Amino acid sequence: MTMQATIREKLIDALEPIRLDVVNESHLHAGHHGSPGSGESHFRVLVVSPKFAGLNRVARHRLVNETLALEMKGGIHALAIKAYAPGEPVA
Repeated sequence: MTMQATIREKLIDALEPIRLDVVNESHLHAGHHGSPGSGESHFRVLVVSPKFAGLNRVARHRLVNETLALEMKGGIHALAIKAYAPGEPVA
């Protein structure tokens, strides 16, 4: 399973999102210091989940990072997160 598929599966299971975009941006960072060169190290996620209702941005990001803790330790070098509750404007 690819890292992108793993991210998608784990976020769906944990957060039950109504929208989830997982974009692999590793190609934009090829050759940069710290990039492992795997082609699956830099990702951008947009998550809209009812589980974010009433939580501030830090708490929302913490939920995403906790969900992907194993991947953050062993493969993901960078993760950009946009996390919204339903009804909030998505930027």
